[in-house]
Amino acid sequence: MVTIAKINQAAEILKDVAFETPLVYSDYLSRKFDARVHLKLENLQKTGSFKFRGAYHKLVTIRKDLGAKGVVTASAGNHAQGVAHAAQLMSISSTIVMPEWASISKQTATRSYGGQVILAGQSLEESLDQAHKLEAEGRAFIHPYDDEDIIAGQGTVGLEIVSQLPEVEKILVPIGGGGLIAGISAAVKSLRPQTSIIGVQTASCASAAAALRLGKRVTVPAKHSIADGISVKKVGQLPFAIIRKLVDSVVTVEEEEIAAAMLELLERKKILAEGSGAVPLAALMGDQLGSLRRQSVVLVISGGNVDTHLLGRILRKGLFKTSRIMRLSVQLWDVPGALADLLKVIADCRGNILHVFHDRLGRHLPVELSRVELEIETRGLNHIEELLSVLSDNGYEVETL
Repeated sequence: MVTIAKINQAAEILKDVAFETPLVYSDYLSRKFDARVHLKLENLQKTGSFKFRGAYHKLVTIRKDLGAKGVVTASAGNHAQGVAHAAQLMSISSTIVMPEWASISKQTATRSYGGQVILAGQSLEESLDQAHKLEAEGRAFIHPYDDEDIIAGQGTVGLEIVSQLPEVEKILVPIGGGGLIAGISAAVKSLRPQTSIIGVQTASCASAAAALRLGKRVTVPAKHSIADGISVKKVGQLPFAIIRKLVDSVVTVEEEEIAAAMLELLERKKILAEGSGAVPLAALMGDQLGSLRRQSVVLVISGGNVDTHLLGRILRKGLFKTSRIMRLSVQLWDVPGALADLLKVIADCRGNILHVFHDRLGRHLPVELSRVELEIETRGLNHIEELLSVLSDNGYEVETL
């Protein structure tokens, strides 16, 4: 078990290296959920996530025993960058095995911190196998989450939360392999045992939830998820032992809920969070937590390393989920002015047209008709209902897409 003494020791090591990240009160979220909601912004940590804490603490702990080949680890992104940067700061050679599907931006970021990137495997588990082979060549292996030193480093997040908000009543924490929630719960439960720790996973890969349900670690299938940083098929052995003892509950969230939470953070708080970092807000926006009336709640925004090419698609998904974009199809008489009349009706109703597709040659269209597909920016569900009602009143038969 990771002790509070070990976490305090990690905090001493990290105090002049890692940032003490802000704990920001959100008036908007507090009013919306009738609670006192705070955001622990680990997306502002070095390398863009909490992973730097555990990586640096681990390297300091083992530095005197390292050989010339340095260290090796496996990661799809955040742990890779954390290890590479920590090793760079200590002039240690680092080799990072990343799955073959790891994003180019995360590969580039890892290399920019001095890491030698090797692409191997179609899953994190296969990348870990390759990393162990490189370990046999004389490199020290650093596990992403199943390691006491890593967990203790991540536990410093919990120390900071209690220091910044002594009255904290609930902390929502993302779970992948379990290192972060294990560290936070070990720290917080030692200092304030009445505080509830709630883990949040993507339903696409809910390994910790399955393990708790079955009473043992199991491997679960992993579907594609925008929360790829917590898509771990089997929760770590050490984290699971701590989770079983100290974590009060684990909930899961769906992909659309994660996208909506990312959009909410970006629009309302100007915070760019990756999918994994947004899952605590996704859980808060869902209905799994029950009443939080007047409670002090902390959402751990664990990282902000969003792939640029995915960001637009994720935000669009969030806009659709929150009824901020609608798509519809209308058949028009193929005569001059028909399209202009339709667009004027929408404009008069304050709908902002984003895209127009005008089809005259569809296989099933009569020659006298055309089909128009529109994508419209709206203010929400009530505005969509208003648009549909006005279009119907003007004689248009609308098919929503």
